[in-house]
Amino acid sequence: MSREDFTFSHRLRVRWAEADMQGVVFNGHYMTYCDVAITEYWRALCAGDAAWLSEIFERMYVVRAVLEYHRPARFDDELDVCARVARIGGSSMAFLFEIYRGDEHLVSGENVYVHAEDGAALRIPERMRSALRDFERVTPL
Repeated sequence: MSREDFTFSHRLRVRWAEADMQGVVFNGHYMTYCDVAITEYWRALCAGDAAWLSEIFERMYVVRAVLEYHRPARFDDELDVCARVARIGGSSMAFLFEIYRGDEHLVSGENVYVHAEDGAALRIPERMRSALRDFERVTPL
């Protein structure tokens, strides 16, 4: 996948507490970085509509999370966490993530989210489907 396939990117800086004794970012923190990026992704998609943002956060649940590490990040690195929807199903969607330091590709990941309420999967609303398709540079499958 190309970095240009991502419409959305969120920049963050590695904090001291996130580096382990080897001087690199502890592996679990990369999932937090993806979580921060997805929160900002939804904010951008909702364009200030707080009620819609709240509804999304109340009904989207991670059911699968995968990361692949290519190179480590270190304390004080500025990272760009890219996020995009790659697939929209009936009640689920797959987000792809890539983390970069400058042009260096450090981490790839995928989270699958299910739209649900009270433990029951719900069809992803057409408003969300349409907004996601319009927002993304590469149309989700």
